[in-house]
Order: sequence, then C-alpha cells, then structure tokens
Amino acid sequence: MHKVEYPLLDEVVYYEKLQNGLQVILIPKPGFAKTYGIMTTNFGSIDNHFIPLQSDRELRVPDGVAHFLEHKLFEGEKHDAFEDFSKLGSSANAFTSFTQTSYLFSATSRVLENIETLLNFVQDPHFTEEGTEKEKGIITQEIQMYEDNPDWRLFYGLLENMYPKHAISIDIAGTAESIQEITPEILQMCYDTFYHPSNMNLVIIGNFNPEEVIEAVRINQHKKEFAREEPIVRFTATENIEDIIPHKEIQMDVKRPKVMMGLKGLIEPNAGDEADNYYLIGTLLMELLFGKGSDNFNRMYDEGIVDDSFGYNFNIDRTFNFLSLEVDTNQPDQVISEWKKVLVNWQEDADFNEENFQLLKRAFIGEQLQAFNSLEYISNQYGYLYFSGIEMFKRIERLEAISLNDVKDFAAQYIREDAISTFIIKPKRVNDL
Repeated sequence: MHKVEYPLLDEVVYYEKLQNGLQVILIPKPGFAKTYGIMTTNFGSIDNHFIPLQSDRELRVPDGVAHFLEHKLFEGEKHDAFEDFSKLGSSANAFTSFTQTSYLFSATSRVLENIETLLNFVQDPHFTEEGTEKEKGIITQEIQMYEDNPDWRLFYGLLENMYPKHAISIDIAGTAESIQEITPEILQMCYDTFYHPSNMNLVIIGNFNPEEVIEAVRINQHKKEFAREEPIVRFTATENIEDIIPHKEIQMDVKRPKVMMGLKGLIEPNAGDEADNYYLIGTLLMELLFGKGSDNFNRMYDEGIVDDSFGYNFNIDRTFNFLSLEVDTNQPDQVISEWKKVLVNWQEDADFNEENFQLLKRAFIGEQLQAFNSLEYISNQYGYLYFSGIEMFKRIERLEAISLNDVKDFAAQYIREDAISTFIIKPKRVNDL
C-alpha cells in the first residue's frame, strides 16, 4: 500500500491498485463508531453511447440502463443484498448519477464481513427475463412520480434547454418508453464493459486496521476471474452554443411560478487540479454575486422578487459544467432580468473587492473543514472525485491559493449572455383546470 499523509488535516490515506485494476482507498479514523464502505463504477446515465467490451462497433443503449443496473444488482441468484447487510446489523444503499453508480454500506461492527458482502454482490450479477420485466414496472412508477414533481421538471427543463443533444438532458432513470427496451443481454453487456474492476474504486473509511482490510480485499479479489482490462471508448454528442434554447415555460399545478436560469460552460477543464479549481472558483464567483450576504441578494430580497426559496449552484462533471439559479417568485420576468444584469455586469459589482473575497473564501474553507468531520460525506465524495484525478484532502490547499484575480479571469471567460437559458413553470390558468 502507498501511504499519503495530509498534515494540514491530520489525515492519512492508504492507496493500492490491485492486479485486476481495482483502486482501493482506505481512510482509517480511530475513535469513530461507524465505518462506511462505498464501491463506485465510473458509469452513469450519460454513458449510453460506447464500444462494448471485446467489440469494435459502437453501440447506443436505451436511456436509463445505469440506473436499471443499480436496481438489479441487489437481487442475486440466491440472495438479496439488502437482507445480507441487515443480517450483519448494517445498512446499505445505492445511487446513480449522470457519470457514476455507487453501492455503499454503513456499519458499527463486523467490518470485514460487510466489505466482503459489498464486493460479492456488486461482482456477482444475475439478470433474468422475469426479473428484468418486473423491474420495468417498478422503475416506470418511479419515473412517473418524478414527472409530477415541479422541482424535477424545472431542473430537467433547464437541462433540456442548455443541452438539447447531450444525455444529461434525459432523466437518470430514463423514460417510461426507453426502459421497455432494456433486456438481460443489454444489462450484461453494460455490466461487462463498465463494471470491470479497472473502472471502479472501493473507499473504506472508519475505525479499522488498514492492513487487515487490504489483505481481506486482496484475498477476495484473487479468488475471482475477470476479463483482460481494456480502455473504454465513449461517445458524447457535440454541441454548439447555437444549440442552446434561450427560454421555455410550461404550466403545472403550482401555487406560484418557479424560475431557473442556467449559464452553460463552453470550456471543459482538464481532469485533476484544473477541474477542481474550476469548481472552487466557479463556486466563489456565485458566492460573490448571489450569496446571502451580497448586495445583489439583499436588494432583490428587499424588493420582494426573491425569498428564502432562492438557491444557486455550480455543477461540474465529466463532459459538462454550468451555473444555475432558482427561486419561487410572483415576478418571474423581473427576476430573470435582474439575474442577467448581475451576471453580464459582474465587473461593476460592488462586492468584487479583496476584503469581501477573503471573507467568503475563509467561510468556504470553514465549510469544507466542517464537512471533513463527516465520514459519510468523505466516503461519498472521495471516490467520486478520484475518478477525476482529484485528491479530496488537497482541496483546502487549492482554496488557499485562489485569488480574486483568478475569479475575475474565470468570470471574464465564462460569462456569456448567449450561453444563458431560462425555464419557468407557471401555475395552471383557471380555464385549464
């Protein structure tokens, strides 16, 4: 194992890449009661166009396959993974994002048995016609439930505007139509391609002996046979700024209008420190312009066009990044106009000064340090960031190095009025009810 110390945070991390390609990351935390384990594949909902393992032909699979696989892996041929973890006195869960799928457990005892259970159920798929058809009904209900959710419709409505050709604009679960096309053969093909150990990582954090854990993982993996490691070839739709849809609105059963604005990033940063700096600087930019202590927020709040429902974010991941703002308001057109003015005229913003920047940066560093006290947060984030070449525990150092000029340079190249899109959900008119 390779041991790395992070003295600024008083953390130690052990790294080992096994012969089959699985990256193991161990973070011992003596004195903590719980241990978390999370196994992640670098395969999410946007990975619907690729060249399958041991093939030379590109293939497009139905939307929702990654999420479907997540559901099916818990059901083994002779066991149910949830029941296995329950017998060990632990809890388990899983989630699928646009780019990754993760399986996790939390336990207060029998750590090695829990790790063994996690590795075995993720690496022992069992897909049948009967099980696949049964799952289609369950996931269809899930999709329909989200389609009736205004916040869900708002988010995906904006994504459809900004990324009309990109798979990010499609619900992670797929559509009621697309999942009907999923077969056991498609599930197995996607599993063989993306669940190879070389495309996965295992993060264990908690109160354990790292030497005992890594030896248990080595033994478990040595017993199993895997295909030869091959690079995965993925395809992403090419999009131009002209493809962005500037504005859309729909009507739903809401009490007042919901508004969301997005600013699509037109540059994809390189993986590693550059990508993390991009995220950190973009987040600081949003704090300066729209944070709860900013002149802009307080002015709009006092004018009554935004309230406590207001939120903002900077999203970045493999093949996409964007800024977003959202609020429930009775003045949707006015709030859109105000947001655009703030973004386009950022150079004139009174909050763009060194004193304010340093205060916000210190607060951001404080939030990160506080988050590092949560084992669950670290376990969920460490493996996710590792796929992008980002060492999570170096984030404080990167934050310390960011200057106000870095934020200004970022804003100058990132903010473009023609990259802005808006989506509104308005209450249904009386005659439509």
